[in-house]
Amino acid sequence: MNKTVKDISNLLKEWENSKDRLEVLFRERDYKKAKVLMEKGINLFIQFLSWSNELPVLLEEPINFNQFEYKPVNVEERLAFIMSRPNLYHSYRQLTELMVEQEKLFVKRSILKKASKPNG
Repeated sequence: MNKTVKDISNLLKEWENSKDRLEVLFRERDYKKAKVLMEKGINLFIQFLSWSNELPVLLEEPINFNQFEYKPVNVEERLAFIMSRPNLYHSYRQLTELMVEQEKLFVKRSILKKASKPNG
């Protein structure tokens, strides 16, 4: 398994743990703790988006969404909504959907990449 695939696998495990915790925090209406964990989840998504497009992660700079070949539909608007309201349950649901969509795109890209390699 190459390093990027391993890193993405670890990132997705970390997201699953965060997602489970967020589900509980939103159920308990603990928006303060949920906000902190959502910010971590947002950073995980940005990392995932970058890595799955074989690009470096630049968390401190504005995101140039045009550089990503594999990205969810309307990712820019959806992520802007999530980042502006991280303590809303709807933002959590939207972030969850973005992660699922990006995972599908990553798998699709991996399959296409494998298929394009010449048989040796």
